[in-house]
Amino acid sequence: MKKLGLLDVLEGLEDNRRELIVWYPLHEVLFILLTAVICGATSYAKVETFGHLREEWLRKYLKLEHGIPDAETFRYVLVKFEPEKLHELFAEWMRGVVEQVKGVVAIDGKQARRTGDGEQKPLHVVSAFATEARLVLGQIACEEKSNEITAIPKLLEVLELSGCIVTIDAMGTQTKIAKKIVDKGADYVLALKTNQTALYEDVSLFFKDFSPDKQGPHYAKTIDKGHGRIETRECKTCEDIAWLNGKERWAGLAGIGLIRSTVEQGEKVTHSDSYFIYSCKDKTASELLAAKRSHWGIENGLHWVLDMQFREDESRARRDHSAENMNILRQMAFNILKSDTNTKGGLTDKQYRCALDPAYLDTVLSAWVCS
Repeated sequence: MKKLGLLDVLEGLEDNRRELIVWYPLHEVLFILLTAVICGATSYAKVETFGHLREEWLRKYLKLEHGIPDAETFRYVLVKFEPEKLHELFAEWMRGVVEQVKGVVAIDGKQARRTGDGEQKPLHVVSAFATEARLVLGQIACEEKSNEITAIPKLLEVLELSGCIVTIDAMGTQTKIAKKIVDKGADYVLALKTNQTALYEDVSLFFKDFSPDKQGPHYAKTIDKGHGRIETRECKTCEDIAWLNGKERWAGLAGIGLIRSTVEQGEKVTHSDSYFIYSCKDKTASELLAAKRSHWGIENGLHWVLDMQFREDESRARRDHSAENMNILRQMAFNILKSDTNTKGGLTDKQYRCALDPAYLDTVLSAWVCS
């Protein structure tokens, strides 16, 4: 990880508050918001309180010619500021910080439940999560899950993905998305369900009779035990797909796969099958199974953290652009906190320590803010 001047990037944002006399520069307002979120602030009033209590510390980074903005100013900026600009900043910032993304990049959507009201739908955000680095690379908002099909290509456009494996659930299994991933120099592993009816039927029918050599590269098996539960996963893959109808529609298609999951809990045994297509040539079933499993890191490693530790589902920020802008700031805060691997404890422990110890907050920020 190399240092990037986040404040320089923030200062490059165009301020659209044309109708007001502006006392507080945009980059100062956003920096205070971001550092307050890092320290656990969950409301505009708490952001203002943080600003006043940490004003001396903030002056190391900001001029603050007019002091600390009030809660209404923080609210107004997030309501009015165009989130597209902040999305672009986030992706630019991450490209500068992460020298080379490796491994699996999981793309998935999440809804912030309380951000909707009678006039607008809840915020739905599609994020790209580097599962090995455990960092968010970028995100884009859409109205609801069905709109992920149009949102994902826009997100892919701003990401640096060369050499990565992109995993997406069945909603994103679209020919245009597959081509976009290949055009970005990456490979894909895409979940296959009935939204691709003909392809799904052909693949599921094929695996009813397909039995690869269990000692060969097209078979893998894992067993996980814990809490009175045993889960066995068997992965079968096949790259001999000359017979597959419509294969030419999928850019770079190299093979198809099946993961059969068997869960034993007491006397109850359940089975489930999931199918996928992939472009990764010469990958073993074991490697593809690992890629599929790492995809769910975005649920446990990001979505759960935003809900339970940043309290995103409880956020009442919903007017105009405020929910979307707050989501971006939370994901920035997530990356900054996760990057500290030298401190024991979880993310909330780090937030608490940042709130109590300005010197520790300096340490956490150092790799991101200093140029």
